[in-house]
Amino acid sequence: MNKQMLDLYTDYLIASHSYTTATGLSKALNGAISHDKVTRFLSAGDYDSKQLWLLIKPEVRKIESEENGVLIADNTIEEKPYTDENDLITWHFDHVFQRSVKGINILSLLLRNTDMDLTLPVEFQPIQKTERVFDKKKGKEVKKSPKTQNEYFRDMLTVAVVQNKIKCRFVLADSYFSGNDNLEFIKLKLQKDFVIPLKTNRLVSLTKPKKRQGKFQRVGTLDIPEETARTIYLKDLPFPVVLVKQVFKNEDGSEGTLYLISSNITVTAKMIMEVYQERWPIEEYHKSIKSNTMLAKSPTKTIRTQQNHFFASIYAYVKLELLKAQTKLNHFAMKSKLYIEALRASMNELKKLQNTSVCVR
Repeated sequence: MNKQMLDLYTDYLIASHSYTTATGLSKALNGAISHDKVTRFLSAGDYDSKQLWLLIKPEVRKIESEENGVLIADNTIEEKPYTDENDLITWHFDHVFQRSVKGINILSLLLRNTDMDLTLPVEFQPIQKTERVFDKKKGKEVKKSPKTQNEYFRDMLTVAVVQNKIKCRFVLADSYFSGNDNLEFIKLKLQKDFVIPLKTNRLVSLTKPKKRQGKFQRVGTLDIPEETARTIYLKDLPFPVVLVKQVFKNEDGSEGTLYLISSNITVTAKMIMEVYQERWPIEEYHKSIKSNTMLAKSPTKTIRTQQNHFFASIYAYVKLELLKAQTKLNHFAMKSKLYIEALRASMNELKKLQNTSVCVR
């Protein structure tokens, strides 16, 4: 990988406020680098999590912790309605809008130290739908990924914990990843604990005898006090978990309920809720790569150049996150500062043009 070109390209993504192109970067550098060289950089290889790890490993070693480290997983979907469809830019079901959208779907794994305000992506997986299968309900052939997101989730955790030996205490994710296969994998294979919310239809028993008797009920029907730790038994899960019911208010004033579970049965309800709060930075990460590092703001045409642009966008996020630690400014504040400076420079240039115009007359 050409590190010099990567640094130039990622700085360009951070400084930009509109679509990012090879020609745009070349012009910003007054032609010092041709747009063809930028295009060759984006086409030179397949930049993925392996390359990201080589770049961020020294920073990860500074913040990882067996006591305070958490690994956070989630996916994000960003629409690209005007880009030609391929196996990467394709249709994905967006649970936020409850509809399929044409765009990109990226699953990420982030490391966070709960004692530090620093969050670093350690794995990412753009979802490609490379297989074609016949959908009986739709009556037509549809695209499908060779692996489910849950399988990718376990693969990414394996690389992070087993291969790269990242130190952490908890794995955090939303209810989409709360299936028994994932819970057993985290607890029994990786020897890590988790804090994950359950879907309200999950079947649980309040005692071991009831579990042996096959007596289960939906977790959403449990009559249990709020914010109190309760040991429960999930159907078909070979170990007990601690459940905490948390009621919260949404922005519109309505109430919502989370049923949080942890595999560490010694922790308190307060700790479970506090640990799960550490999942929020992945939402900030999604907002930042979309708004601040131009994730979907590139007219790249091929799957390779598109994926390499995504890689650069994620690495640009890392650079912003490290700058945040130095400047004490969040990503959006830094982006705003750059915009004001660019606006000031543009107005000064406009005055020069206006003065030149007056002289010509």
